[in-house]
Amino acid sequence: MSVPVSLDEAPWKAGLRSARANLIPGLALQAFALAVVLGYYWSEPVHELLTQITELRARIGWPFAVLSTGLFGGLLPLLYLKSSPASRDQLTWKQGSLYTAYWAYKGIEISAWYLFLAWAIGDSNNIGKVAIKTLLDQFIWCPLWAVPSTAVFYFWCQHGCRLDAVLADLRQPRWYARRVLPQLFANTGVWLPLVCIIFALPTPLQLPLQNLVLCFYCLLLAHMTRRTQTRRNGE
Repeated sequence: MSVPVSLDEAPWKAGLRSARANLIPGLALQAFALAVVLGYYWSEPVHELLTQITELRARIGWPFAVLSTGLFGGLLPLLYLKSSPASRDQLTWKQGSLYTAYWAYKGIEISAWYLFLAWAIGDSNNIGKVAIKTLLDQFIWCPLWAVPSTAVFYFWCQHGCRLDAVLADLRQPRWYARRVLPQLFANTGVWLPLVCIIFALPTPLQLPLQNLVLCFYCLLLAHMTRRTQTRRNGE
């Protein structure tokens, strides 16, 4: 889930390059999420299904966030990459396990964040509250914590789980510009509309929809990685 960027490339250029590659799939993800939300409010079968998910989450409790986010954000993309010889070597089982564990933890974090927003801003889904939650999520939470922490963790995994490599990279000039800004630029075009759509649902359903979108987003990036590697092998 990283955007490759050279020291000589402006962060916004790297992010824009990735955003262009994600444009059509991103629109498809947004349409899917919007269909889920519209189905919840206008389709009885969809409403019933999502209500059952809410009840399941209530019965399981916090392990629901751990299991669902770990599955959709880590395990399924890992299995997808491992399913093809072209991309099998792009990710070791150790790295995939660490990514799965990371996203399992992130499930607790994201769930707590959504609950905090519901407590602080309100649990209703009117346009004003959805807009405030989206702005806080995309322009406070993501740039200050969500994206930087993920960038550090992925760099750590990709460099043999060596803390000294992470510290050395952090000491290099323009760390935030190199590692975080490209991600923010690339992700905003996809996730800003998606977060608006997610917050249009009742709070108990926000994490499940986020998990579904996260799964397809990670599979999209995994597919792009696999396709790129296949092209390189062909050359």
